[in-house]
Amino acid sequence: MSDKIIQLTDDSFDADVINASGLVLVDFWAEWCGPCKMIAPILNDIADEYDGKVSVGKLNIDQNTETPPKYGIRGIPTLLLFKEGNIVDTKVGALSKTQLKEFLDNNL
Repeated sequence: MSDKIIQLTDDSFDADVINASGLVLVDFWAEWCGPCKMIAPILNDIADEYDGKVSVGKLNIDQNTETPPKYGIRGIPTLLLFKEGNIVDTKVGALSKTQLKEFLDNNL
């Protein structure tokens, strides 16, 4: 895993995402989720390539049960893009690297 990916928790979510400046991409995931495992290496690449432009965080929904319901997370992986504490875009399901880059570039 990229050292640039932030491991989020219910306790750290506000500090690391809501109060962060700039764009923060949050991946809601779980160990048992096949598509989540498929996009993990893509997120590592994105964290490196977009370093300084987009922060990338991952929140394990099984270990952190308070935050997902606040954002209506029903399926995983769900990617929420936050800017200045507000959701600016959402994607549900596994994305290709090209799709994920388009998703981010449209919001930069």
